[in-house]
Amino acid sequence: MRYLPDGEQMKSADAYTIEQLGIPSLVLMERAALKVVEALYERKMDLAKVLIVCGSGNNGGDGFAMARLLHEKGICAEVLFAGKESSLSEECALQKKIAERIGISVFTDLPHREYTVVTDALFGVGLSREISGKYADIINWMNEQDCRKVAVDIPSGVCARTGRILGTAFRADLTVSMECVKLGCELFPGKACAGETVAAPIGINKDIFKDNTDVCFTYDKEELPLLLPKRSVDSHKGSYGKVLMITGSSGMAGACFLSAKAAYSAGAGLVQIYTAEENRQVIQQLLPEAVVSCYSGYDEAQLAGLLKWADVVCIGCGLGKSATSEQILIHTLKEADVPCVIDADGLNLLSGYTELLKRSSAPLILTPHMMEMSRLTGKSVEEIKTDRMEILRAFVGEYPVVCALKDSRTAVAQSGRQTFLNLAGNNAMAKAGSGDVLAGTITGLLAQRMGAFEGAALGVFIHACGGDEARKEKGAYSVLARNLTAGIENVLRGQNGGENQL
Repeated sequence: MRYLPDGEQMKSADAYTIEQLGIPSLVLMERAALKVVEALYERKMDLAKVLIVCGSGNNGGDGFAMARLLHEKGICAEVLFAGKESSLSEECALQKKIAERIGISVFTDLPHREYTVVTDALFGVGLSREISGKYADIINWMNEQDCRKVAVDIPSGVCARTGRILGTAFRADLTVSMECVKLGCELFPGKACAGETVAAPIGINKDIFKDNTDVCFTYDKEELPLLLPKRSVDSHKGSYGKVLMITGSSGMAGACFLSAKAAYSAGAGLVQIYTAEENRQVIQQLLPEAVVSCYSGYDEAQLAGLLKWADVVCIGCGLGKSATSEQILIHTLKEADVPCVIDADGLNLLSGYTELLKRSSAPLILTPHMMEMSRLTGKSVEEIKTDRMEILRAFVGEYPVVCALKDSRTAVAQSGRQTFLNLAGNNAMAKAGSGDVLAGTITGLLAQRMGAFEGAALGVFIHACGGDEARKEKGAYSVLARNLTAGIENVLRGQNGGENQL
């Protein structure tokens, strides 16, 4: 895992490194400048003429140091100083003085020259106010230049906590972040301004993040072997869990199929689908590996027996919002004592019975998209998009659930845990049925005895990696939900499943 801190969290780590460990701020600044220069060379950028726009703080100090390093390599590097002399930090003032003494051109008016690279070292992670006036004019001018654009740590104008654009923002092709990529660089719309993001290790100690539940984290694909549940040589289908999928109202057999197939693809041992009678024949043809049980109306005894049989339940995919569906959901929430994944129509019905979330004895995993989250919280979609992390944390603080808030950047949260932010996946996944596949994937992992939070976070990640595989195969336009399941199978194909585990 790797951390995605916001501005305040990163400043705390920076201060701890300097004040408690004794690494001087100037040392960190020199390392930061060196990492940005290295990134330029690694990407073979045209460095014929480089402009670095510097502010008065330590972000500007990084920029001045970068200009000096390029100058020492014989590169024509100039500096537009956009800050105030009276506001210079001690380190930035020293770097500015050195740059001027060795002959680097430092000026304060917008130049009338062309550059091959423009670098933004104007504001750092501490920016919280709207950008206007002179600074807005400078950023807009930078964006208009026809060249490669690089941001130091974070693009100026992007909120490091929410990814919100503070009036205007620098639009980078590359953002070189110090030690950790900042949260705002991965949340939209900030991500659209950050371009490619890379974390540059400069020696800032990250131990301070370990016990801070407000810090977000993410996974990288190389970690999958360590994250997946192990599979013993001495095992049978019961070893990997009995899944009950309460899915699919009349005419919604596709949701049954997609979610159940995904549960099997994620490694579940046995899947039983409980669905409307009209879906029986279609499901038996599409997925003969599944057991199919059907209802024509609410059958309390039948449902009680199925819940007693199951190791994990998934409810809601294509369930509909009929009176029968409502009765089935309420019964499940009241009586189930195994993990329950609630998706789609299950969430829509649940929005009228949120008090049941506090009374359920089962671990509950909710997978709402933005509109479903709006119904659950009473907040508008725009409010949620603007401050999703705070709203998500407040929701899991009020209700004892795991919540996977689906979007282009899906976040998984539980009270007392660090929030997982998924960075995998792509826009080809924006198709009907994608959510059914996700719900099934999470359910399949939970069936293998994973914890509720761990299973939800890993399920989101594997689902997204499957989407990346599907896009390689089908392109950006033609991916269908069924292709996501095939993609998941490709992702997991290379994992040995702990086959030597006895």
